[in-house]
Order: sequence, then structure tokens, then C-alpha cells
Amino acid sequence: MQSAFIDIGLGRTAFLHVADIREPRPGDEPLRPIERLLFEGQSILVQVIKDPMGSKGARLSTQVSIAGRMLVYLPQDKHIGISQRIERESEREALREKLGRLVPGDEPGGFIVRTMAESATEAELAKDIEYLRKLWRDIRAQSTDRRAAFAALPGAVAGAARAARFRQSRDRPHRHRLARELPAADRLCRRVHADRAPLLEHYVGERPLFDLHGVEDEIQKALARRVDLKSGGYLIIDQTEAMTTIDVNTGGFVGVRNFDDTIFKTNLEAAQTIARQLRLRNLGGIIIIDFIDMENEEHRTAVLSEFNKALARDHTRLTVNGFTALGLVEMTRKRTRESLAHVLCEECPTCGGRGEVKTARTVCYEILRELLREARQFNAREYRVLGSQAVIDRFLDEESQGLAMLSDFIGKPISLQAEPSYSQEQYDIVLM
Repeated sequence: MQSAFIDIGLGRTAFLHVADIREPRPGDEPLRPIERLLFEGQSILVQVIKDPMGSKGARLSTQVSIAGRMLVYLPQDKHIGISQRIERESEREALREKLGRLVPGDEPGGFIVRTMAESATEAELAKDIEYLRKLWRDIRAQSTDRRAAFAALPGAVAGAARAARFRQSRDRPHRHRLARELPAADRLCRRVHADRAPLLEHYVGERPLFDLHGVEDEIQKALARRVDLKSGGYLIIDQTEAMTTIDVNTGGFVGVRNFDDTIFKTNLEAAQTIARQLRLRNLGGIIIIDFIDMENEEHRTAVLSEFNKALARDHTRLTVNGFTALGLVEMTRKRTRESLAHVLCEECPTCGGRGEVKTARTVCYEILRELLREARQFNAREYRVLGSQAVIDRFLDEESQGLAMLSDFIGKPISLQAEPSYSQEQYDIVLM
């Protein structure tokens, strides 16, 4: 496998592949075997590049990159790069020259210019460079402290701090309502944007912030299997281990012209909504979208174009293929952390993740078969069935004859007892 499992203090060991180990190699010299690069018990500085997902541990790299507001710092490289989202060559060259003046050739480390820096001044870039280099010095200083077996180094920006950085770059000043009590956000704001620290405001209103801005409703919608469209149509989103499937339906939308026009309008609206749901739910991996079948080739092209246009707002790397022979759209979206549903929810203890439970009738038949097995193994005076109220009610009504026939067959009485705490599939047979 040419991989190592690294203990980073979590429940599961993390995964480090030899290709993610930084090792200076002249020319095209091949990678050395991982057993020559690492040894058991060695302490190394790593960065998580992919969060733990499902049964898999985090993926690590020794090639560190630290993201700022306008730049990404590469402390171990001398590379100067420009984001591919900055397309105009004149802007790319201007940014490269501007950064070249701020980063002398004899200083260590490289940078990648982010799209946020398109209209940045040299003073703003210099401030970001200073912050990132200071952060790297802090990381290096803490990494040499061997007093603790594991250390979360300051390079990882906490969720609150990340929110502060995002809002400062996207919102107008009067909309900044981040609580000063959030120390991570406050510290980051003061270190990166000291001039904007006064914009932090402690919200003391009576109405909860989540309710005030409709966040609670959005969370509930982002966790629901069904997503309603404004036209009356709806989406069904099913997330599985292998892939995510999205089905588009017209629902109550009947249109005003003809059925083809109804389908086309529903698919156009669905294309925009699906792109937003992918971001909200942080869905990744293979995604299959079943738009409503369209016979008109122009309609298919327009829907695919609208979908790609809506996806342009997504900062996560993705690929979209056209319609397949079955009328499906296949796409992939890079998955670096758990989806929203996996973060906020857990497997249902009743159905075990199946999304459905056995009927009371099915459970009754299971109990009858189990009673027969028990009767042939043990010579009890009486058999008592403990089950959910629905199962016991069915035994007292529709399945009462079958239970009586089994009691006569084994020659022993069978009693019933409802347990309110039992799920529908749960039961026990007690030998009396």
C-alpha cells in the first residue's frame, strides 16, 4: 500500500500515503519506499487534507499549505501561483508582479494568489503575507514542543474563526453580527483584520439569531429527503455509501402551455436548486441526477447549461458529464469532509440505517418461527412473548389463530406482554 497509519489522537488512525510525503527529489528520481522515509514511533508534522468520513480515517500530508484571506502560503516551496479562476492574462501578470515585489527571491516559502486578491492593494497583500508567515512561525515553534503526544497546531482555523473570515470578505460592515464572546473569531479578526475588529458586535436581541435569519428552517430543509420547488415540483435526495441520487419530479406543477413546457421549466428550476443543495449539504463523491425526461434536444442543452451556470458559484472542484443514454446527468464533487447529514445526524437505532422497518405482521411470523425453535430446544412450562404494542395487538387480533395453533402444536401455553420501550422489530421470548 505504501502508506502509513498515523496516530493523531482521534478514535481512528489517520492515513498517510507515500505520495503525500514531502521529499526533495532531483529530476525524475522515483519515490523512495515509505519504509525508508518513516519509522514506528517517529513524530512528524502533518496537515489533514481530507476529514474522517464513515469508517475511513483522515487523510494526511506533510506538504503544508496555510490559507489566508487573499493568499495561500506554501512554507516548504518556492512556487508563486495564480488561481485558475482569475482568467484574464493581464490581471494574472499584474498580480504576479505585485507579489514578486512583496516576496524577495531570497525569502523562503511560496504563495498562491486567491481570487479574493483580484482587486487587492499591495498593502493588503503585505498584511496577509505577514499574518501567514507569523502563523507558520507559531506552528513551527509549537511543533518542537515534545511535552504532549498530540497537538492541534494553530494552522487549523476553527469554525467560528472561519466564519469570521468568510463574513469579513463577503458582507458589508453593518451586517457583521458575530459575538465577541466567540474567542476564536475575535482572535482571528484582531490578528488578520485589526482595522475591522470594531465591526464585531455582540447580539443581545431577545429573538435567537438562528430564528431571526431563518437559519433553523434552512437546516431542517437541508436535512430533509424531499426538497420542494417554488413551481410545485420537488426533488428527492438519497445519500448512500457509494453515491448520491437526486430525482426530479413535477409534483403539482401543471404549467400553462403543454406538458413539454412544464417539464422544461421544472428541470430549469431544479438545476438551480440542486446546485444550491450540493453546497448546503456538502454532498461529495459520485452524484447521479435524474431530470425529468426531455425529448427536445434544445431543452436538454438549456437545462445542462443552466446547471453548469449554477454550479459556477461552487468553490469545490467538480466535473459534470452530459446526459447519458438513460437521460441521467453524472457528476463528481470533491469530498474532503463529511456531509451535513453525517455531521448533524446519526444512524437510526430502530431501522439500522435502512430507512424502513419490518411490518408488525412480518415480526409476528418471525416470533412464531422462533417460538417453535425454542420449544424444540427447551422444555419450558410456559413461553412469554415480549414485544412492541403493535406486534402484541396483531397477535391479539389477526394472528390470534396462528398463535393458538402453535400453542396446541407444542403443547405449552404462550402469553403476551407489551413493552412500550421496544421498537417494532424488537422482541424477546422468555422461558417460564
